[in-house]
Amino acid sequence: MTERILGIETSCDETGVAIYDGEQGLLAERLFSQIELHKIYGGVIPELASRDHVTKLLPLIDEVLQDAKLRLSDLTAISYTQGPGLVGALMVGATTAKSLGLALDIPVMGVHHMEGHLLAPLLEDNPPQFPFVALLVSGGHTQLILAKALGEYELLGDTLDDAAGEAFDKTAKILSLPYPGGPEISKLAQSGNPERFVFPLPMVNRPGCDFSFSGLKTFTATLVNTFDPLTDQDRADVAAGFEMAVAKTLSKKCERALKQAGCSQLVIAGGVSANRKLREVLSVMVKKQRASLFYARPSLCTDNGAMIAFAGFLRRALMSKQPELDIHVKPRWPLDLLKTVSAESNAS
Repeated sequence: MTERILGIETSCDETGVAIYDGEQGLLAERLFSQIELHKIYGGVIPELASRDHVTKLLPLIDEVLQDAKLRLSDLTAISYTQGPGLVGALMVGATTAKSLGLALDIPVMGVHHMEGHLLAPLLEDNPPQFPFVALLVSGGHTQLILAKALGEYELLGDTLDDAAGEAFDKTAKILSLPYPGGPEISKLAQSGNPERFVFPLPMVNRPGCDFSFSGLKTFTATLVNTFDPLTDQDRADVAAGFEMAVAKTLSKKCERALKQAGCSQLVIAGGVSANRKLREVLSVMVKKQRASLFYARPSLCTDNGAMIAFAGFLRRALMSKQPELDIHVKPRWPLDLLKTVSAESNAS
């Protein structure tokens, strides 16, 4: 029987729903972003995020089923984001998934949000093969992972303070740009000169693969305060210099991780992986290293239901036959604590 997995993503401020078919691939997906809701506050308000998931999730499930020309009874399993994320938002997805699973009498599985991101490039036509090094870079995470097999992940480097996406958001505030900061800085940087100012590259001269971006944010704030007034061109040049500094820092650490792991494949995933400058800089680096770069299409870089449905499909062998009644989410959940999916379990 063909597997048809419904994926539900509600970890933060995007409500994502998708259906993945074991033979036909991704059948349908829908995404509702809460950016406009949170923009006036300059960041995500957890209570508002949870309430919006409640109102949007069921209608999105109906729309996805209609797009795929399926009924609820055609689903064979459900996967949902169990963590990490905002606890209230996670509870909305978990409760909905468990309720549907009980009603339909089909298996339900909680999926790790960051594993979903890590696996998203495998949905593309030319996917990477295990083992590979993955840069997971988003608003809440900046990590380098050695992915040896599905569920077998070794942490090579982590951020000691701000994640790259968080640094983008904070720098955007310094430049009086709206939330979310990443796309706004990239847009402004296109008209800027990245070489006008000499930005630091945090921790690139220290051994290891860990990151730190708080100092880069502080440098930017100090630089901006030297201007009176700050012209539009000044802002564009600062944005371009900041963006380039982040890209170069991430590239240096990725190069080090590839050498340390002895890998020739680099995967970038998460919201910041859609950044064009980052992809540009990494493409040059991997070419010099005779390695290959893999990433997902922009719509699969942000939080989405497709990656959760796909991760659920790959982990189908670990799903309990009967849905459990308890609802347990994991706002904090280290990626390297996941269960490995062996070849034997995949074949069963």
